[in-house]
Amino acid sequence: WRIKTVQRSAARKRRSAFGASSVEAPCKDGLGGPATKRDAQFVPDTVLSEDECRKTIALIKYSADEDTIKKKMKLTFDFRRNIVLDPELSRSTVLSVFPRFKDVQGLVEQDFVLMFGEDASSRFLDKWTSMFKPKIIQQCRHLPSTSELENLLLAADPSEAATEVDYDIGWDSDLSSILLLLHLIPPSAQGRKRPGKVSASQAEKHLVVFKMGTNIQEHLDSITTSTQPYLLAVGRSRKEVYRFFIILDDNAIHCRSASSLGAFDELFKAHYVFGTAYNPMLHNMFTFIQTTVYNIDVGKVKESPRVAEVRARLLH
Repeated sequence: WRIKTVQRSAARKRRSAFGASSVEAPCKDGLGGPATKRDAQFVPDTVLSEDECRKTIALIKYSADEDTIKKKMKLTFDFRRNIVLDPELSRSTVLSVFPRFKDVQGLVEQDFVLMFGEDASSRFLDKWTSMFKPKIIQQCRHLPSTSELENLLLAADPSEAATEVDYDIGWDSDLSSILLLLHLIPPSAQGRKRPGKVSASQAEKHLVVFKMGTNIQEHLDSITTSTQPYLLAVGRSRKEVYRFFIILDDNAIHCRSASSLGAFDELFKAHYVFGTAYNPMLHNMFTFIQTTVYNIDVGKVKESPRVAEVRARLLH
């Protein structure tokens, strides 16, 4: 994987970012977003030689000790970022070189922290339930009623149900509140081929998929096209999910969190760790999460008028 070339490139680009806000990390192309080249918060004390890098990567692949794996992954962060941002390599290359992303939980989180710092990394889980969730539910109550919207509102805020009804067919309260964003900030069919208006329920299928049972390989085998990252929820029902995976192409990355909120946090971060753009149908929603909740690339990334409008409503 051209270790020498990548290592030299990392050394040339390295600069101190200590004391800088993750929000203000310089974006090389001025566009912002997960595929943007940027200076990371983390600056390693030492640069691995070509031979050291090769040996460290081999150790990561075969080590059974998770603490050792995480320490060595930190040492190879610069090398990994250069793989991720190399336009000549496929986005799955980093998972081939560093396959432990798939079975060692917490590696996505660790790389995101190295990129943006602890403060930015904790914002979603710190703020969603107390600050954003109730306001989003309130705003969605003023939208034109549809059966899908009403079901999500009942699932997101079951205390509002007038009678006891079995809503086990839906997602849990936290994930339902996130899916409400697809109604509050409607998806757009971006790209050259515009298939017309995209519904929130159509967009949802590109964000999270439910699977009953434990045969994850069966799901991976059914994937025939390259996909943007999405969540695979495995469990007895949508309300009784006991495991989440991030699916990227035909790779399954085991989420550290068993909660829908924690899994969504990891899904968002995976876009940055693997340098992959948002799914076009989810672009508006993820851009809102990026700028309004995580405060990443505020003022640098292009936002739809609706994203700016909803942010203004929720923050004032």
